Formats: sequence, structure tokens, C-alpha cells
Amino acid sequence: MKDRVAIVCGASKGMGKAIAKEFAKNGAKVVLVARNEENLLKTMQEITAENVQRFDKGITNRVLAIPGDVRNKDDIKRVIKETVDEFGAIHILVNNAGGPPAGYFEDFKDDDWYNAFNLTFMSVVRFIREVAPYMKNQKYGRIINITSMSVKQPIDNLILSNTMRLAVVGLAKTLATQWAKYGITINNIAPGPIYTERIKELSWSIAEKKGITYEEALKSWIKEVPAERFGEPEEVAYLASFIASERAGYINGTTIQIDGGTIKFVL
Repeated sequence: MKDRVAIVCGASKGMGKAIAKEFAKNGAKVVLVARNEENLLKTMQEITAENVQRFDKGITNRVLAIPGDVRNKDDIKRVIKETVDEFGAIHILVNNAGGPPAGYFEDFKDDDWYNAFNLTFMSVVRFIREVAPYMKNQKYGRIINITSMSVKQPIDNLILSNTMRLAVVGLAKTLATQWAKYGITINNIAPGPIYTERIKELSWSIAEKKGITYEEALKSWIKEVPAERFGEPEEVAYLASFIASERAGYINGTTIQIDGGTIKFVL
């Protein structure tokens, strides 16, 4: 990944932050994107400090933080422009955004569905649309969408996420077959229960819906995992780093689950 230019969305915390750190550690030029500018700058400082400790003196020139909202098409265009202005290319895109709110079908009105569509699906469409010309022109690209194990096995109380993330998988599979000739691969990572802020938020929602404690809600996730633990964001980052590398050029149009064995289906 040395000197490859990677845009990582949702890079201020959780899986996005872990992926950005791993990419930088492997020599990539990393563009951090998130809404919260304060947390984004903290992530940039952490990446810089950690790599300086590894005697990577060039790290200060390889990390760029760009505050932006993936739901806003103008922000997406600005991220692309600033990335190209700074680094001159885009080789890797990691689409990653916080999921829509928890709830059942009866809980949501039209606006909730439109908002979930914009956050989870249209953000991916718009980012891919903007990076595609650069990747096609250079005959190389890696696009990774962070989805959820719900694309393989729907999760109770997450109807918006279950629905919208499947649309991302359909988009990825379609484009993967069309753009492979340009040296572009498009894959999805489907995490199971990974210990992030999202899991904590969902656990509070579960606790409220089912009338149980937050601790009981957390344990309810683990009961479904054969590995008997939460996954760590760094474990997702290791997988993303490989898929984003040149070595993964024959992995294309697939969805790779990382869930401790939670998904019960054979295929």
C-alpha cells in the first residue's frame, strides 16, 4: 500500500479510525473524513504520533483530515477535490458511515426511510461516482464498503439497516462485474458485533425496547457469537488492509463476513 492514496470515511472513531490507522501504518497516504472536526483532528494526531514512534518521518506529509458529511453531496465533491489537490490521485475508497436508527417497521415514517437511504446508500453512490474517473484513468482502484452482517442475516429491530445495506451489496456486485477490466475491485466487509459506539447505541435501544438493562443488552449480542466475545475494530482493519492491497487483485464483487461465526448460513 506504500504511497497509495486512500479515502477513509467515518475515520474519527470505531472501525473507520482503525482502518485509517492500519492504512497509514502500511505506508498509504490517508485522507480522513468525518463530520466531527475535533475528533477527526485527534485521530490525525494519533496516527502521526504512532507512526513517528515507528521512525516514519514522512507520516506528517501522508495524512490529511477533511471534515465532511457523507450525506451531503457538496461535501463529497469537496473531499475529492482536496484529496486530488493534495495527493494527485485516489487509489482506495472506504465507504463507512454510522447506521440508521434502530426500530421496527411501525416506528418509521417516509422521512426516516429517505434519511436512511441518503446516509447508507446514496453516500456510497456519490463517493463511487466521484472516484470512478480517477480509478478508471489510472487502471487501478480498490473500493471497500463497510456494511453489516445483516446483509447475510437480518438483525431484529434494525429494519432500516437491513434494507439499505442490501442495496449497497447489489450496487457493488453490479459495478464489480462492469469495472474489473479497469483494474478496479469492489468488495464489501460485513462485520458482526464489533465493540464500537454503534454497538453501544444499539444496546441502549435494545434495553429500552425489551425492558432490560444495558449490560443485559450487551450480553445478548455475545450469546449469538460462537467466539463468545465482541470483535475489535482492529480486526476489521486488518481485513480491510488486505482487500485494499495489490495482493487482493483477484478478490472482487464479494461480501466477506467478519463476525466470530455469528452468521448461521453455510454460503
